[in-house]
Amino acid sequence: MNHRVQFPLGAADIPRAWYNIAADLPDLAPPRHPASGRAITPDDLLAIVPEELARQELTLDREVAIPEPVRQLYARWRPSPLIRAHGLERSLGTPARIYYKYEGVSPTGSHKPNTAIAQAYYNKQAGITKLATETGAGQWGSSLALAGALFELDVSVYMVRLSFDQKPYRQMLMQTYGARCVASPSTETETGRAILARDPDSPGSLGIASSEAVEVAANDPTTNYACGSVLNHVLLHQTVIGQEAIAQFALADDYPDVVVGCAGGGSNLGGLAFPFLGEQLRGGKPVHVIAAEPASCPSMTRGTLAYDFGDTAGFTPLLRMYTLGHGFIPPPLHAGGLRYHGMAPLVSEAVAQGLIDPVAVTQTACFAAGVRFARTEGIVPAPESTHAVEVAIREALRCREEGIGRTILFGLSGHGHFDLSAYEDYLSGTLRDGEFDPGKMTAALAELPDV
Repeated sequence: MNHRVQFPLGAADIPRAWYNIAADLPDLAPPRHPASGRAITPDDLLAIVPEELARQELTLDREVAIPEPVRQLYARWRPSPLIRAHGLERSLGTPARIYYKYEGVSPTGSHKPNTAIAQAYYNKQAGITKLATETGAGQWGSSLALAGALFELDVSVYMVRLSFDQKPYRQMLMQTYGARCVASPSTETETGRAILARDPDSPGSLGIASSEAVEVAANDPTTNYACGSVLNHVLLHQTVIGQEAIAQFALADDYPDVVVGCAGGGSNLGGLAFPFLGEQLRGGKPVHVIAAEPASCPSMTRGTLAYDFGDTAGFTPLLRMYTLGHGFIPPPLHAGGLRYHGMAPLVSEAVAQGLIDPVAVTQTACFAAGVRFARTEGIVPAPESTHAVEVAIREALRCREEGIGRTILFGLSGHGHFDLSAYEDYLSGTLRDGEFDPGKMTAALAELPDV
């Protein structure tokens, strides 16, 4: 048993319902209407999302059934592997048992199709023909492009300019699936034109790209908005990850003491950790959950818990979350999926309740961990995933120092095959850590809505 590498499940073991941690977290602060400040209702969301997703966003039901057509598409790559990292353990000389849940086996190479497939399905059922969305590094955009192809939906993706320039093959993947990829800020929307007028060289941000996508959806009745992270229904769909992991740990006759996930908007972390936290909240074994965020965009470790917009222009409902301010533009970072000003409300509430510990890590340290992982386990991690690898290594080294053999699980949320230029920068010694500017955060926080 000690030398087993994988703990396989079959297609029949794909979860039949998503887990909603909102049912087990007391006193959740509701999203609020940006104009009136009142708690929003599902009807408030129907201008940009279908009825079922609006319902899922606000439901307190512990389980939401997964439609069979969605499960059938999941079966093309799910259940995803749970892998024991024997090579990494040996290289660290640690008594820790290290496992990773590998989402890079999906067609687009990340965890994002878990919600892209679901959102495309519900929009197709509602008669929608077009979807607009944002993307940072491109994992979400390429996943929604795939889902659009499978459900015959037209997809427009507003990709953060910094990542658009860094990752041309992500653009090409989206186009191969039939989607349209536009650098954001763009000249296609009022939001984009206004930002370019102020800063023609803007690197963009997920908040800006979100504003552009929401603006397009709000102005076209045939177009809906699809979100890649942050919102409750997105994190809900990702919980197939953690539910599978629980079943796989039963096969391994083990259970994690520590669960680590990278965190930008929260979907990967929530998808992995929420089912374990749900077990804990209902009387099961406690786990130490660690959220690994970038030191250059540290919403949880440096930000403020407050109501804020999910986008830069202020189109979205007000969300109670850890935020750097919706106007904050993070410095350049190869982990473009983590360059977001806020953290998902559900993750934020779990942090506030002491259920999740956030840790900020630097870009160069993360790439060093990514290279070590590639050389011991054979998989090149996405830049976002290297944040989880770095923190998992820290925890394993702590086990070595303390002489304690804890079980560590981390989420390998995707592979880095489209990110080799970033590894080239690291290996050539030209990669630098982005500098977080507290003054810019202070200025952005001064613009928080008065709720």
